[in-house]
Amino acid sequence: MSRGFRGGAGFARPENALKRADELENVGQKLSALQQLHDVVTSKKHRTWSKTYEEIMFKLIDLCVEMKKRNHAKEALMQYRNMCQQVNINSLEEVIKYYLNKATEKAEEARQQAEAKTLDAVEDLEEDAKPEDLMLSYVSGDKSRDRTDRELVTPWFRFLWESYRSVLEILRTNPKLEALYAMVACRAFGFCLTYKRNAEFRRLCDILRQHLANMTKYREQRDITQPESLNLFLETRFEQLKTACELQMWAEAFRSVEDIQALIALGKRQPKQQMMATYYSRLTQIFAVSQAYLYHAYAWLKLFNFSRSYNKNLTASDQQMMATSVVLATLSILPYERALFGRTDDLSHEQEKERTIRMANILGFTVDKRADYKSILTRSALVSSINSMNLLALVPPEVRATYELLTSEFNPLELCKKLDPLLASLQHIASPMSAASPVKDLNMEQYIPSLKQVAVLRALKQLNEVYSTMHISELAGLVPFMGFGDVEAVVVDAVKYEYLQLRVDHRNGTLHFGSQQLEGDKIRNHMALLAKRLAKAAAMIDPTPPAAVEQTRTAALQLCRENVAKEHSRLLARKQVIEKRKEQAEALMMEQEREEERKRLQVQQVAQVSILYFTPLFRVARAQCMHRHRTFGSAHQMLTRSGLAVSSCSLVADRNFILLLKW
Repeated sequence: MSRGFRGGAGFARPENALKRADELENVGQKLSALQQLHDVVTSKKHRTWSKTYEEIMFKLIDLCVEMKKRNHAKEALMQYRNMCQQVNINSLEEVIKYYLNKATEKAEEARQQAEAKTLDAVEDLEEDAKPEDLMLSYVSGDKSRDRTDRELVTPWFRFLWESYRSVLEILRTNPKLEALYAMVACRAFGFCLTYKRNAEFRRLCDILRQHLANMTKYREQRDITQPESLNLFLETRFEQLKTACELQMWAEAFRSVEDIQALIALGKRQPKQQMMATYYSRLTQIFAVSQAYLYHAYAWLKLFNFSRSYNKNLTASDQQMMATSVVLATLSILPYERALFGRTDDLSHEQEKERTIRMANILGFTVDKRADYKSILTRSALVSSINSMNLLALVPPEVRATYELLTSEFNPLELCKKLDPLLASLQHIASPMSAASPVKDLNMEQYIPSLKQVAVLRALKQLNEVYSTMHISELAGLVPFMGFGDVEAVVVDAVKYEYLQLRVDHRNGTLHFGSQQLEGDKIRNHMALLAKRLAKAAAMIDPTPPAAVEQTRTAALQLCRENVAKEHSRLLARKQVIEKRKEQAEALMMEQEREEERKRLQVQQVAQVSILYFTPLFRVARAQCMHRHRTFGSAHQMLTRSGLAVSSCSLVADRNFILLLKW
């Protein structure tokens, strides 16, 4: 190093530092060149932005990336941000893009070199592995590709990931850099998606979530509810949701959905229509994977309504497929609810209520917390919506027949047999979606297992109303698409949650419907139903009632008309009497309370006066008593020494002293 070098801060002009860095790089002193440029950028002398500093930053970034000096790049970018954030934001954007592009290029080059090295290591494709390679793989536990990736690819991927983290940390504080912050976050999502970096994606989501929490906490310093800012944050979260679904990280996708809902509630305005269509389409994927068919069906219903209302380019085929998805998703819902975590205590009910309200908010429903949570999202409400919206007119005939079998028809002996060919045809009814559709492809086969389970439950429920005992072989013949082992698993789950009353007797090979504790209810219901149907049959046989019965009925109706006003007046008078008695009882109770309070205050006042009056007297009497006692003691000692008799004096003094104490 030359004698005149005093660090980058010693240059009066930054152009000289840039020339000196080029000279040092040409002679192989890249670390010195980097340190010199770093000193220039971080120097307190150079605070005014100029085009030369942009060139210095480009040169500094080249050196930092080449030597993997992430900390130098971070410090230089922080100083450059402070230098140009008030003057030229575009320059900072260009520098950051250049930095990320260079890091990405190096990572991609390392990956290509690793692939080429792995392929070049194999001299003959028909030759087996060498003994030393086999021994090394068994000892280290790694294959040749893994070792190559760890040596070449992993360091550059780590550098690229740390670069994204550093840039996000630099840009998060300035409101003017929100657009650049969103761009870098989206590029980071692309990095995680391209290279399947699930762990880094999870950390990236946590970082963005923490940044947003800090901005919300200090809202008086930075208002993120402005339309431009909120739109940028929403676009970033939608990109996060898309990346999570494509990486099949469904837990992180659901957390992204909650982040979007929090931002919507914060801004109190709905995002763009295209964003909401993407939102509901992703919800259908998340709930389908989690097999939450109730929420999955509601997501499809919201997506169908939203697309039909706002998407004018939606074709008839798209509407038919989306309506088909709504109907099949609704039919896939079990006719009973499973308890949360298998518990039925108060705590589980409260948790279930909170979950239902949260899911309703996620699906875009306004919920009254005082309402019954079990009536917010239900299968019956979905069926009513399908009928009211006339969705069955849009679906294919196979789906319409399936809907009729699973909702309205009563045919337990033929239900599953009729449904079997219909389920087989569902695999081929899906048609390609157009470019205007928010959903690109549909998978109708995912509903078939749940539809089979629902069909078995419906058949068993109908058999329960007709049969009391059935052979297992007969039931197995009624369900052609499912073995009895699977049917028994369905029965156990339904009995567990009290949807069916059924007992399987494997010794005798029979099924027993109903339970002993419900026989009385069954008989009562059957008798009531029998009475209604007999009355209906009698009316059909002889629709004209006898004259005496008609006269009695007319007289009863006339008596009701005459007495209805009088009875109404009597009930009103009785209500007034009850209200008056209530008021009298309340007044009497208040009077008693006031009297008790008055007596208590009087006793307390007397006690306070007594204490104030007798305390001084007692103190004076006590002092006099003590004085006399001391006087008497001194006189007694003097008489004793002189030999005089003191018995009489002692008796008198003791008696006076006792009387004084009593007083």
